[in-house]
Amino acid sequence: MRKSILRAAVVALLCASIMGTSCIGSFSLSNRLLSWNKTVGNKFLNELVFFAFWILPVYEVTCLADVLVLNSIEFWSGRNPMGDTASEKIVEGSNGDRFLVRGDAQGYDIRNLETDMSMRLDYDDEDMSWNIEYEGQRTTLFTFVDDTHVRVPVDGGNDWQTVELSQAGLYAYRAIASPSVYAAR
Repeated sequence: MRKSILRAAVVALLCASIMGTSCIGSFSLSNRLLSWNKTVGNKFLNELVFFAFWILPVYEVTCLADVLVLNSIEFWSGRNPMGDTASEKIVEGSNGDRFLVRGDAQGYDIRNLETDMSMRLDYDDEDMSWNIEYEGQRTTLFTFVDDTHVRVPVDGGNDWQTVELSQAGLYAYRAIASPSVYAAR
């Protein structure tokens, strides 16, 4: 009797969570675990870990946590609780300098490890733009107009030009941004 009530409660909870919110979600926890599994070693070791995680119910538990908790939070709040974690990577520049790049939900902090200079790249949801902050000064790099166009600063930031997001648009922007370089060619 007690087991049937527990089963009915679990089924009702699953139905309410899945059907009540109509959320599919990104399954971020399950996808992170699977991505990590792909980096363990060669394909045979990856398959062995994958198989072990199915026998020990690791994948089942992460999927259940995504379905019952994380995807519902993502649906109702609009933010993925697993997507808010910061990432960090060291990148080597073309001149040999090393840069520490820390990413978060809004953008990136970039610090040159050789000179200790740093800057911040931020995405602004309100005006759909990427901005750079360097030495306390914030400058807009570009603003999305639609899926195929951006507005970019020209003439030292005094004017704005709409450019197509294509190879031709990139060439056009380069010609606008630095006419003296292209005139010399």
